[in-house]
Amino acid sequence: MKFQLNRDQLLKPVQAVSGVVEKRQTMPVLANIQITAEDGRLTFTGTDLEVELVAEGLAEVEAPGEITVPGRKLLDICKALPDGAEVKAELQGERMIIRSGKSRFTLSTLPAAEFPVVEDIQVQRRFEIPQGMLRDLVESTQFSMAQQDVRYYLNGLMLEVTDNRLRAVATDGHRLALAEREVELSDVGTHQVIVPRKGVLELQKLLSDQDTPVEVALGTNHLQVRVEGLQFTSKLIDGRFPDYERVIPRTGEKVVDAERLRLRESLQRASILSNEKYRGVRLELVPNALKIQAHNPEQEEAEEELEVGFDGEGMEIGFNVNYLLDALAALDCEQVRIDLIDGNNSCLIRDPGRDDCKYVVMPMRL
Repeated sequence: MKFQLNRDQLLKPVQAVSGVVEKRQTMPVLANIQITAEDGRLTFTGTDLEVELVAEGLAEVEAPGEITVPGRKLLDICKALPDGAEVKAELQGERMIIRSGKSRFTLSTLPAAEFPVVEDIQVQRRFEIPQGMLRDLVESTQFSMAQQDVRYYLNGLMLEVTDNRLRAVATDGHRLALAEREVELSDVGTHQVIVPRKGVLELQKLLSDQDTPVEVALGTNHLQVRVEGLQFTSKLIDGRFPDYERVIPRTGEKVVDAERLRLRESLQRASILSNEKYRGVRLELVPNALKIQAHNPEQEEAEEELEVGFDGEGMEIGFNVNYLLDALAALDCEQVRIDLIDGNNSCLIRDPGRDDCKYVVMPMRL
């Protein structure tokens, strides 16, 4: 195995697949990147058994072959070499020799046969979606995923394809985020998959806000996304996602309209003196005004008041301030609408001019 290429041609694909490579692994080969050289092309693969990333690059291949080398060390070598440097790599026995100018590096290797790769994902649904739209869906919802919850199906993002719509939903049991966009589908029927947390975060890093189309394939046990010379594959969580539509409150009982940025800033200021563990704030609604109160075990208090559009009967309700702030940060609108029922039921936060993003936050006792 022998090839040569420009340092920048090597750095980009190695950097792309290194995100899933971890130094401490139960299997030594998982700390490595697989390199396959053939027909003037290099293929780099990294995996942690849950997420697999494959990147391609052009190179002058003098002798084809495949091998695995330590991922982090290869990345550090690429970063340390000067811009535009020519890199030559050659497999000699069980060592990979990398030369560039007067620099020479000898890396240990492990056989490619030991490297686990995803073969056929048994595609059940395939469609294209603009890259920026998919990224927007992920960013609008991923913050509501659970972390290490015993209800394992909550530790991820649910993607649902139905009737020319792609919907993303995440919940940790205390809040819920839902976003949906229209996509053109060649077939009908509803298909749901749950992508694990790590897969969602890695996918988010790969996507840009461009309008170039990405190909999404839903398999029996995998999700696969092809984007700009990269192939992302993630295992799916085998479980049934909760009936999320049942927890979305009905709209219109008590409606609060507020300036999104002013409300967010008021909540941020009040949160400074909230309980560091529970992060609770009390909202008191009176006609045309919202009062925000926070206090902590040190008897410190914060109070904020801002004008809002509200003409119903007054009420009080408590929330985790972080959940409110996350929802307000995810929306991109000047005015925000909050639908409430009473002090014991969840609220619905949304953009009054659009219906494709909804955020539900459960109340907390203060």
